[in-house]
Amino acid sequence: MERIAEIKSAMESESVTDFASLEAFRIKYLGTKGLVKAVMGEMKNVPNDQKKEAGLLLNELKIFADAYFEKIGEGLGNDSGSSSDLQDLSLPGENLPLGTRHPISLIQQKIIRIFEKIGFSVAEGPEVEDDWHNFSALNLPEDHPARDMQDTFYISKNPDWLLRTHTSSVQIREMQKGKLPLRIICPGRVYRNETISARAHCFFHQVEGLYIAENVSFADLKQTLHYFVKEMFGDSVGVRLRPSYFPFTEPSAEMDISCLICKGSGCNVCKHSGWVEILGCGMVHPKVLENCGIDSNKYTGFAFGMGVERITMLTYQVKDLRLFSENDVRFLNQFTSIQ
Repeated sequence: MERIAEIKSAMESESVTDFASLEAFRIKYLGTKGLVKAVMGEMKNVPNDQKKEAGLLLNELKIFADAYFEKIGEGLGNDSGSSSDLQDLSLPGENLPLGTRHPISLIQQKIIRIFEKIGFSVAEGPEVEDDWHNFSALNLPEDHPARDMQDTFYISKNPDWLLRTHTSSVQIREMQKGKLPLRIICPGRVYRNETISARAHCFFHQVEGLYIAENVSFADLKQTLHYFVKEMFGDSVGVRLRPSYFPFTEPSAEMDISCLICKGSGCNVCKHSGWVEILGCGMVHPKVLENCGIDSNKYTGFAFGMGVERITMLTYQVKDLRLFSENDVRFLNQFTSIQ
């Protein structure tokens, strides 16, 4: 009886720190010549009137030894409790499926690299914004449709908070710092309360740009965007600017490029016009500069904004916006080799 208690105590005092010492533990106590087998072999020497009690104790020792071995084996990452299942580190590794960046991320990073080449730095801001940075500072009046709850996601906890509808709010935050000249691009996710379809989604990504300095002109804006289009789509793509209206720029314009699918001859994507709109732009409105504490008599600037999904759809000729957010591996695997 004392021998059984000694073996149990010895097992609990063993130091098992790796697979080698685990195997040594197994051989010492559970092997064919181990201590548990040896003490069970002494059963024949136990008097008949004590055999029942001794048998129960020996059985408990065997159960304890097996369970204790499995426990310390699991602690080392060996769930099977058998030395035959120990990992062989000399075996070749398993081939894991190769992942890739999301197509939206690929295009966004390419856009950022293009503008970094001409001196633009990246600025980021919060996705949950207040009314001032998202609307008021940008010269958007209180009765503007964008402020309607049907067009914008407001936070019920505070009616002054909302999910930003554009990354222009980041431009306001940067202008308020008063560090001029300022040349930034603002990439990020934005939100609008729209019905999800092949051409619209309740969230999407933007890259907006801003350049403020002395004597900045519309010619600087035109040349900057012309450079971007040629770097993004190639020299053969046609470019045109159309007059437009935005509350935060004056004058304002929208930029089109010749359709990449039909090469300008006309198709369903470009509505048979041969042109596809890619961004809006203009000279920063003097009131926006004044709202940010910038002297509009001394400084001028231009701003532009584009949807990353639109650029991605044109680049890869994807016709359904929803594919970018459905996480369909069959779709995403097409971009595995594109970096």
